[in-house]
This record gives sequence, C-alpha cells and structure tokens, in this order.
Amino acid sequence: TWTVRPAPGPHPIERCIPLLMVIRDVLGLAKTAREARVIIKRGYVKVDGVVRKEPKFPVGLMDVVTIEKLNQSFRVLPTPKGLRLHPINGDEAGFKICRIEDKTTVRGGHIQLNLHDGRNVLVRVADPTSPVEDVYRTLDTLKIGLPGQELLDHFRLEEGAYAIITGGKNMGVHGRIIGIREMKGLKRRRFEVEIETREGEHARSILEYVFVVGREEPAISLPEVE
Repeated sequence: TWTVRPAPGPHPIERCIPLLMVIRDVLGLAKTAREARVIIKRGYVKVDGVVRKEPKFPVGLMDVVTIEKLNQSFRVLPTPKGLRLHPINGDEAGFKICRIEDKTTVRGGHIQLNLHDGRNVLVRVADPTSPVEDVYRTLDTLKIGLPGQELLDHFRLEEGAYAIITGGKNMGVHGRIIGIREMKGLKRRRFEVEIETREGEHARSILEYVFVVGREEPAISLPEVE
C-alpha cells in the first residue's frame, strides 16, 4: 500500500486524510490506488456537498463525505485512535459544524468569521456603530448548511454546552462542559476545560482541543468512546 500525501488545503496536513486513502484504505471501496482514482475522477465522491475529483484532496475534521451511488455519508470525527469516518444519515449529511478560529471587521462594519475548515462567513450588521448582530466569539461553533453555507445555528463555548475533544490524550471523548478554568499568564486557548461524559466520567483538556457540537445535547451523531 502506497502512502498518498494530501494536497495543501484548509486542514493542517497532519490532521487530514487524502481523499484517495479515504476511498481505498478507510472505506475499502477500492483495492488499489488506481481503482480509487477512477471512482474519484468519475465524480462519485462529494465532500461537504461538492464533487471532488482530486485524489489528494484533504479531508479533515467535521467534513462530510458522501458516496451518492451507495447512498452513504460519513462525518470525519476524532476518536482515541485518530480521525475516523462515522456513518451518518441523509439529514445529517446536509450540514456540518465549523469552529470560529478568528473574526475580523470588514468594509461597511460587517463581521467576517474565519472557520476551521478555511471557510469565511460574512455576518451583515445593520448599524456598524452598534453591531447587535455580533454575538459570535472565537471558538464558538456554527451549524452551516451544505453545500450552500447558510447559517443554521450558533453554539456558544460555555459551561453546559456539549463538546468533543479533538486532540491530546483524551481525543475523542465527548460530553458536557462542566468547567472552564482561566489560567493566569496563558492565552485563552490554553485554559483548562473539564468535560463530563454520559457515563459520568470526567476528562480534562484545553480550549484549543474542545469543539462544541451542541447545546445540552449534540446536534450530530457521535461514535461511542471505546
């Protein structure tokens, strides 16, 4: 089996999977790289609702992969063993959750939200001197429609929200945020977070690795933590 290096894209190269490897190695839809390339080049594979014909296209966290001929869709989620493709139904394939990594004010006083998968979402404000529409904070998440990118919901990073850990020793653990501890002298992304799982177990991480996926309950289906 030959390793394929993902093409440059929105996801960090160490945290994504080339589309060819998704088709051949993860989903097992092809035995060889050549077979996988044929499937991809014929336009049978969509990522986030868009046909992708580049075998090296990088697939990363929260991306939705759809094989329409098989009526199958998957969401890329973190697990203790790394990124995995989790089967989802057709309704779930119509949206994804993206984290706000940065925000800027653009011409006209409107707000641009820069998301973890390279997308930019423009929030229009009626009055730039009093932007009441600016309710978004870095590390909050957005539920957006696919492929049209319409804004469907907004999940705040706060106590009580449901989140999944995307890195570190507790990668893949998910549950309610029960505490966020500010750490003096550290940037906000390094603040400590405590999560309580549905089984009542507690796990700690840092804000950098905490990805909100719903309010009290997750807005997406999640794999059981092994």
